[in-house]
Amino acid sequence: MSDPTRVLYVSSEIFPFLPETTISRTGRFLPQGVQERGYEIRSFMPKYGLINERRNQLHEVIRLSGMNIIVNDIDRPLIIKVSSISSARMQVYFIDNEDYFYRKYITKDENECYFNDNEERASFFARGVLETVKKLRWKPDIIHCQGWIAHFLPLYLKKIYQDDPIFADSKVVLSLYNEGLDQVFGDDIKSKISVSGIRARDIEVMNPANGINLAKLAVQYSDGIIYGENELEPELTAVIEKSSLPTLGFIDTSASDSTYVEEYIQFYDKILAKK
Repeated sequence: MSDPTRVLYVSSEIFPFLPETTISRTGRFLPQGVQERGYEIRSFMPKYGLINERRNQLHEVIRLSGMNIIVNDIDRPLIIKVSSISSARMQVYFIDNEDYFYRKYITKDENECYFNDNEERASFFARGVLETVKKLRWKPDIIHCQGWIAHFLPLYLKKIYQDDPIFADSKVVLSLYNEGLDQVFGDDIKSKISVSGIRARDIEVMNPANGINLAKLAVQYSDGIIYGENELEPELTAVIEKSSLPTLGFIDTSASDSTYVEEYIQFYDKILAKK
C-alpha cells in the first residue's frame, strides 16, 4: 500500500483565525476536505497581531521555535505556534516574529497604507515555513500557496531548498488572486530578499518592485496555477498563459454544491504525474 499524498498549505489567511474571505474560507475548508479524502495535510499562516491567542488557544511549539532567520542583515527570531480546529481534526501552524507580526493589522496600517516592510515580512514568512517543515521532517508532495505573502516561497523552494531531501520532489501549486497587486516595494528589495543561492537574474522580474511583479515571480517558479478569482488582472493572466504551466480555472469555493475539493485533488494528481 503506497503512502498517502502529502499536501502543505501555505495561506495568508485561514478562517476562523481571521474574518471570512475567499482566501480564508479556502484556507480553512480545502485542507479539511483533502484530509477527509485520505491525504495528509499541514497548514501554515502568519500569526498576525490581531489574532487573539487565548480565544483561539494558540501555544508555542518550543521544539520548533528557537532558530533565527536573517532578513535585511538582521537576525530575526522565528517563533512557531499552533492551534487546532477541533471540528476539522486539523492543526494550523503559525509563523510569528515580534518585529513583523505583532501589529494589529494584516497588510496595511490604520491609514490604509501598505506597510513599508511587507517584502521583509513575506520573505521571513516563506523561509520560516520551509525551515519549520524541515524540522518536522515531513516531506510534502504538493505545496499549495495562496495569498500574496506566500509568493516568495516558490523562489526559495526552487533556488535554495531544491537539493534538500525534504523538498527534492515537491511541486508548487499557486492560487492567484488580485489582492496585493498594487503594492510598491522599496528599490532595495533585491538585497532584502536575496540569500545565498539566489542570483540577480533569478529575480529580474522584480523590476520594478511591485505586487504584480511579485505574483509573476511566484508564477515563474511554480508548477501549476489555480485561478482564485474569475477574472485576474489582465497583465497577470497574460503571464500565466505565456508560461504554458498547467492551470485550473476559477471554481466558486463558496457554493454549497461546489466540487472544488475534488477538482483541486485531480489537479494535484495531474501536477504530480507531470515529469
